[in-house]
Amino acid sequence: MKSINKSTLKFLSDLKSNNYRDWFQQNRMSYEEALSDFKSFIKVLLEDIITFDPILEGLEAKNCVYRIYRDIRFSPDKTPYKSHMGAVIVRGGRNNAGRYAGYYVHIEPGDKSIIGGGAYMPPSPWLSALREKIAGEGEGLVEIINNREFAGVFGTIGGEKLKSAPRGYLKDNPYIELLKHKSFLASRTVTDREVTSGDFFNITMQAFKAIKPFNDFLNEY
Repeated sequence: MKSINKSTLKFLSDLKSNNYRDWFQQNRMSYEEALSDFKSFIKVLLEDIITFDPILEGLEAKNCVYRIYRDIRFSPDKTPYKSHMGAVIVRGGRNNAGRYAGYYVHIEPGDKSIIGGGAYMPPSPWLSALREKIAGEGEGLVEIINNREFAGVFGTIGGEKLKSAPRGYLKDNPYIELLKHKSFLASRTVTDREVTSGDFFNITMQAFKAIKPFNDFLNEY
């Protein structure tokens, strides 16, 4: 089965230690090879994901993979490149990550790779709709999170939360901890050994199948 090449991890590791334009330009061929490797993995994932999430049919890897160039305009960190590769698999591609929950792959050396998904910082209209849905149908989300397949892969959900009840909701609401969420995420860390092993495709697909009911709940707004 498809995995990530060790050379891709090596490039990203070298980039982290040499994060400046001249080095990147001198090693552009290695970058292109790493990017091609990552896109190939996403392509293979897409071919399988559409068998259980057909709304993604026709989506291409190139529309899912994030650019390696960092936006440094408002950041104190002026390093120009990301030292990881990421892709969000969501209807319409990465530009719709603020509209729909989806699947996420993050490749970073040092046992920092991540597979998972959900909704990262949904905009206010979506977040408000989600909270209304949880307030009325929270048991459905609880069942999804407590499902053996989901819990076995992810444990529970994460994401930034409010410290107190959101406006309009009582602190004794039975689903208050879910209502506090500003992001609804599920993720699993993956080791470098797993990423480069023949099992990585199966590990990723197991996680994505487990997260689909969670994404469906988030997308029913």
